[in-house]
Amino acid sequence: MSGATDLPKPAFRLSSLIYDTRYRFITIQVIVLILALLFTAWLVENVRSNLALKGKDIDFAFLWRRGGYDIGQHLIPYTNDSTHGRAAMVGLINTLVVAVLASILSTVLGVFLGVLRLSKNWIISRLVGVYVEIFRNVPLLLWIVLVAVVFSETAPAPKDFKLVNGVAKASMSLWDSVAITNRSTNVPFPLLDRPLPAIVTPWFTLPTSLLAILALIAGSIWAVLRLSRRATAVQEATGMRPVTWWQSLAILFAPMLAALYALGFHLDYPALKGFNFQGGLSFDHAFTSLTLALTLYYAAITAEIVRSGIQAISRGQTEASFALGLRPGRTMSLIILPQALRVIIPPMISQWVSLTKDTSLGIAVSYLDLRGTLGGITLNQTGRELECMLLMMLIYLIISLIISALANVYNTSVKLKER
Repeated sequence: MSGATDLPKPAFRLSSLIYDTRYRFITIQVIVLILALLFTAWLVENVRSNLALKGKDIDFAFLWRRGGYDIGQHLIPYTNDSTHGRAAMVGLINTLVVAVLASILSTVLGVFLGVLRLSKNWIISRLVGVYVEIFRNVPLLLWIVLVAVVFSETAPAPKDFKLVNGVAKASMSLWDSVAITNRSTNVPFPLLDRPLPAIVTPWFTLPTSLLAILALIAGSIWAVLRLSRRATAVQEATGMRPVTWWQSLAILFAPMLAALYALGFHLDYPALKGFNFQGGLSFDHAFTSLTLALTLYYAAITAEIVRSGIQAISRGQTEASFALGLRPGRTMSLIILPQALRVIIPPMISQWVSLTKDTSLGIAVSYLDLRGTLGGITLNQTGRELECMLLMMLIYLIISLIISALANVYNTSVKLKER
């Protein structure tokens, strides 16, 4: 008895590109690619010809012209004599500061609220549910405006902090170190009497003292993790875990305190001088309201993501941990949440990207981020609408892709590995 054999495949011919299923999909993709390129070329040529009829061309030379406007919050040196490109860089940094800060705060708060949403305490779970439903179902722009109005209308004016006949209408908080007015929030600012020499370039100033402190913090955390791994290895080998808490505290704080003492660390406190507070670090209410609104809004969405991720884990995992004698808190932190991360991280990536793009809503409260500088004042002053919009789209696209790439690296590290 002879077995069945595969029929010989026909040789390639030009007609195979249409009739042979092995090659037809290549033909379709090439045709679609050509059509897309032709459409893009037509669109670019149409824009160029229309701009030429109006006496315009695509030119980015405006980025090197004088900006002529002030920006209240800037982390790099900037004056109204700086260029529009410098202003766009300041706006980009302001965007990233709000995005990073709001992402961290909303994630921490959202995880906490998501766990509380599943609490067996009826009052706590219902209160968290009310919070989630209120913030999720009201547009983010309204929350930004509302928070800004609350800060500007309810906080006292700087003049209210003056002593009149030995009495002031308002007082500073936290042992006279923080002043919240209807203009800004003023907090102590760290200063160094003996800082390391900074690296100055034509484009930016690199604070070596800050980099050294960050490197010291990273090194201390790495050393603590190594100490914890070694303690875990000893526990697995002997059944007894050595006491390492005091060593961990010494590694974390002793080098940092010694470095700060050597650099002459001290705090510059805000003080009322003239018509406003001077010294310290001042946060405009535009920044505060935008960050707070983004945090509260996306914390509600994160809470729902965390709740669904936890509920995706089989209840048998919880029952098994209880049978082993683990308490509910340890069960959640050691067993449930690590497994739920595989479900939580993918939608969280989208939320971080959305939060970063929603920082552009700060224009409603006059926060000069990338949208307020490059897409606002610079656009209106130069009349280069197309160039400004293209640059903004490119920058937001790059930021979103970087966030997605970094988060996907972590997502890959926690997902299940197939055998």
